[in-house]
Amino acid sequence: MKRVLGIILGGGAGTRLYPLTKLRAKPAVPLGSKYRLIDIPVSNCINSEILKIYVLTQFNSASLNRHLNRSYNFSGFREGFVEVLSAQQTKENDGWFQGTADAVRQYIKLIEEWDVDEFIILSGDHLYRMDYGKFIERHRETDADITLSVVPIDEKRASSFGLMKIDNQGRVIDFHEKPQGDELKAMQVDTTVLGLSQQEATQSPYIASMGIYVFKKDVLINLLKNNSEQTDFGKEIIPGAAKNHNVQAYLFKGYWEDIGTIESFYDANLALTKQPKPAFSFFDEKSPIYTRSRYLPPTKLLNCQVTESMIGEGCIIKECRIHHSVLGVRSRIEADCTIEDTLIMGADFYEPFAERKSGLQSGDIPVGIGAGSTIRRAIVDKNARIGRNVQIINKDRVEEAQREDEGFYIRNGIVVVFKNTAIVDNTII
Repeated sequence: MKRVLGIILGGGAGTRLYPLTKLRAKPAVPLGSKYRLIDIPVSNCINSEILKIYVLTQFNSASLNRHLNRSYNFSGFREGFVEVLSAQQTKENDGWFQGTADAVRQYIKLIEEWDVDEFIILSGDHLYRMDYGKFIERHRETDADITLSVVPIDEKRASSFGLMKIDNQGRVIDFHEKPQGDELKAMQVDTTVLGLSQQEATQSPYIASMGIYVFKKDVLINLLKNNSEQTDFGKEIIPGAAKNHNVQAYLFKGYWEDIGTIESFYDANLALTKQPKPAFSFFDEKSPIYTRSRYLPPTKLLNCQVTESMIGEGCIIKECRIHHSVLGVRSRIEADCTIEDTLIMGADFYEPFAERKSGLQSGDIPVGIGAGSTIRRAIVDKNARIGRNVQIINKDRVEEAQREDEGFYIRNGIVVVFKNTAIVDNTII
């Protein structure tokens, strides 16, 4: 895999994940108590021995850059790197990235200098574990110009994805973005060609793109240079290339989740707590997910009842009940709290004991969850200060609300508390 360059697309403004993306780039959003979204594709690359990795982003990239610099420092005896490439003004390009293909095009001079055979294009907001080596082997065996990683999809979910048709050799011959009705029926394919059993093929007669591509180096460079008006890989570059290039499909049968919305992000995090084994697990010695080493102390639990939950390191949790929840690093929860079906992202720092004590005496709200509070079906972003006897329970069962001045949104019935915000004592949401 030394002849492969990895390019991770950091995405746009992350409006579907707002307010989690208010102060950070989408790939920097925390995940699974101690990780960030960007750790998934970077770890997959490292485990696949792809060690030259660029991350393209343009919004709120400071925290993402800091995380990558602290997490992925390769030895000076290896040529590996993980580097952020942010949108910048040049003589050739004076604006923002206009799409996935345009983002790569704006750095075409940099990437074409690399002596590699293939580029692997990845998304920064998916949760999955993949050996890219097998993906690239399939690309080379079929002498493909472009290979797309695809997942089998049942009819119920198919209309939400970009679908494709293949011939008997697995070559992609047609694309359709989110088809409905008769157009959807016309996109059915025999997925046994890609290795599914007859029963599996009957249950999932459609194939959807994962937004993961392998390009031959010269093919990608020529397509980007000769189609300057096309800005997106999935909608323009690849469908156009299928007419006169060998575009192949590679079937991925493992767990894969696009976590680009608040609801999918929430569900994917809480799914990590399932027993005995979740669909995606961080407990895999052969293919670990890497992240920043923080050297935090062990979590301290004092007379707590904890069920079906994940708790990051460095937390202090007192005499409370926690069920089906994920708690991030340095979370602090005071006595008599109830936390259910909730993602708490923790804190970036510890508040000194004397400062917390004096703050409480003067009426200030310390970082963490105050005594006697109840939180259900919510996401509490980092460094939030939740006062005493607060109830975050969406008591009116509101589906959508934007209360930015009050420090929270409601998306799909999930209350999302902003980063660094304070909720005063006795508040009911």
